[in-house]
Amino acid sequence: MTEGGIFPAIFGTTLVTLLSTLVAAPLGIGCAIYLNEYAADNIYTRLIRASIRNLAGVPSIVYGLFGVAIFVQWMGMGTSVLAAGCTLGLLTLPSVITTTEEALRNVPRLTREGAFALGATKWETVRTVVLPSAVPGILTGVILALSRAAGETAPILFTGVAFYTRYLPGSVFDTFMALPYHLYVLSTQHHAIEEIRPLAYATALTLILLVFLLNLTAFWVRSKYSNKYHMP
Repeated sequence: MTEGGIFPAIFGTTLVTLLSTLVAAPLGIGCAIYLNEYAADNIYTRLIRASIRNLAGVPSIVYGLFGVAIFVQWMGMGTSVLAAGCTLGLLTLPSVITTTEEALRNVPRLTREGAFALGATKWETVRTVVLPSAVPGILTGVILALSRAAGETAPILFTGVAFYTRYLPGSVFDTFMALPYHLYVLSTQHHAIEEIRPLAYATALTLILLVFLLNLTAFWVRSKYSNKYHMP
């Protein structure tokens, strides 16, 4: 672990993070649209919202053990990129739902009523009026959830990350290296910790820069679409 660079760890982190986004974004946005636009305001809906908020506070190691039981063992994915991506997707799902619903709630009701007055159906109003106006908040929430997934270690510890692999993952069923676990190994598990400490610092800096870049992208996207749709 002293030569060869950390490109495999960067590649693995990027791959599993994008896969988790593919899992969490469509499901989270769909759930938020249903809860905010279609579901009745009753005790069951309020219970679902409370459950989602509670899931956002569950420790990440719990999601890791859940991923082992469901994705690795029960669904037969094994320790792989796919199992780790699905686990991270579940981890970020509550955040995506909450931020998306908040973005939808901030769209003025008069906007919806104006679309209804012009003869638009419920789905046409949501698709052509509400969603475009809520894009800044939705994308910001998704990207921030993605940046959280990029820095997580516990959920991927048992579901697919490897101490070392000679090759990049060729499919979603292969194991992979990741920056958070690589940093953990260099900081605590290496036989010559003092000698490779500069490498650990470099890995930490790379991970911080990656997360900072994702957060900067979120701010840029929100600014761009806020100006486009004149949203606060």
